[in-house]
Amino acid sequence: MKTNYYHTHSCGELRLADVGKKVVISGWLAQLRKLGGIVFCTVRDNYGITQIVVHDEKMLDGICKETVVRVEGEVVERSSKNPKMETGDIEINVSSLQVLGKCNPVLPFEINDAPNTKEELRFKYRYLDLRNPQTHEVLKKRSEILHYIRNKMHDNGFVEVQTPILASSSPEGARDFIVPTFFNKGEFYALPQAPQQFKQLLMVSGYEKYFQIAPCFRNEAARADRTPGEFYQIDFEMSFATQEDIFEVCEDLVTGIYTNFTNYQISEAPFVHIPYKEAIEKYCSDKPDLRNPLIVHDLTDVFANTEFNAFKGKCVKAIKAQCADKPRRFYDELSTYIVSYEGKGVAWLKFDGQELTGSIAKFLKADEKANLIKEMSLSAGDSVFMIADQKTMAIKLANFLRIKLGQELNLIDENKVIFCWIVDFPFYEINEETGKLDFSHNPFSMPQGGLDSLLHKDPLSIVAYQYDLVCNGYEMLSGGVRNHDQETMVKAFEIVGYDKSVVENKFSALFNAFSYGAPPHAGGAIGFDRMLMQILGYDLIREVIAFPLNKNGRDLLMNTPSTISDETLKDLGLQLIKNDKKD
Repeated sequence: MKTNYYHTHSCGELRLADVGKKVVISGWLAQLRKLGGIVFCTVRDNYGITQIVVHDEKMLDGICKETVVRVEGEVVERSSKNPKMETGDIEINVSSLQVLGKCNPVLPFEINDAPNTKEELRFKYRYLDLRNPQTHEVLKKRSEILHYIRNKMHDNGFVEVQTPILASSSPEGARDFIVPTFFNKGEFYALPQAPQQFKQLLMVSGYEKYFQIAPCFRNEAARADRTPGEFYQIDFEMSFATQEDIFEVCEDLVTGIYTNFTNYQISEAPFVHIPYKEAIEKYCSDKPDLRNPLIVHDLTDVFANTEFNAFKGKCVKAIKAQCADKPRRFYDELSTYIVSYEGKGVAWLKFDGQELTGSIAKFLKADEKANLIKEMSLSAGDSVFMIADQKTMAIKLANFLRIKLGQELNLIDENKVIFCWIVDFPFYEINEETGKLDFSHNPFSMPQGGLDSLLHKDPLSIVAYQYDLVCNGYEMLSGGVRNHDQETMVKAFEIVGYDKSVVENKFSALFNAFSYGAPPHAGGAIGFDRMLMQILGYDLIREVIAFPLNKNGRDLLMNTPSTISDETLKDLGLQLIKNDKKD
């Protein structure tokens, strides 16, 4: 470290070899502990913590914890060493102490206890929260991983390009953030949900390999693994690339990240490929946690003619697990858990090798029991947990049940990271809100079979070159082989109700660019914040972001969103309409 007035050494670098040196350090007073006429303190900076010894208490008059100080003194060997500190073998006998930045003696919370403080308070004083060594380390690790990613992508021939933040609205599946402008009243920019069109335009421009750490904006509600508002993704695109080319690049990147920055046992590349349809059938999820060995079975046909009212006319999903020794409370709590997700509960049975007993055994006919045992390949000690509901709901609840059983039965090895590719996504789906046909994944993807599929197949039977990379139950990447043909693009949107004029106007740049020689191209985007959350072992994505919004989408530090003046509204040509309706 360069020597200057404020420090000759950082607080984290002094060792026994430095004993006898006259040094200067600067940082925050982390602790003060009086012992007789001597005060033992610790000073913290970006690099670590060092203990200092103040023999003249007057040096500390009016000084409290978290004051920024400059300390001069001699490095001495500690008589009582601290193996938990990297600098625990030494301390500094202070000869001079200067206050560089005063601190309010009343702190909103103790810095060392910041992780246990209520989130609202931590985020309001985020600059104090980030002083906590554990929290401080998150942003340093974030920087290291970003540095690794950039070097890796550059080494692989990718060109880093920053695409616009002020963009046009795009049907990416979430609400846009809308930006008014003084220069064009009545017209609006949208913050990009993803750089989708720009990355494809770069392929048309001849940049064969593009990437960026892209800020993306979605005006949607928060959840544990999704921040409201802004997030970052490792966005990339490749010309003259197949789906398999993308997989190879991604597998090399994520394997390198996890190998260099974690101690997890990582699944080896190439990662397993699971068609979307199979994922839904076996796991009732398009982002299955493969550490969990439990498989979902469909028993709808077994109970097609049942007289049991709870199963009659319903889609029946079932999971078997070895847990016959569990008490009745275990089964009841699982049922209560499913009810919390608006389910009707869990039906369950136990098999002792001869017969079935349990909550619904008396309601089932002999042939239904026999068929269930055969279909589930039951062995002595197996229990069967069943969900019966309308198909969409049954799939949703069976996924929750599978996850919960895996956790309760300790089936998930927390030391493992298992990646898989979910492939062959359906190109279209029925929108549950509108009942109309809609894109299921990405409207700019290439349907398998190209234009011929769009012209001659049932839309709901068309699969696309779309893929997700899934890691331990989290979607880490989404991407696809792109549609680069005007005619195919027009037809794809026409099927969901947009005629050619809408495509030409809404996506004019992309549409026009495709008439000037567009290469085949493919790509994807890795959710960087979500990946970092998983790497660092956090359950909430907000913990890995420097200045996060809270779960309600508010920045408690800067007190935003906030109102703006009537004068500003007038300048922008805007008028607010009061709406008491809750969304």
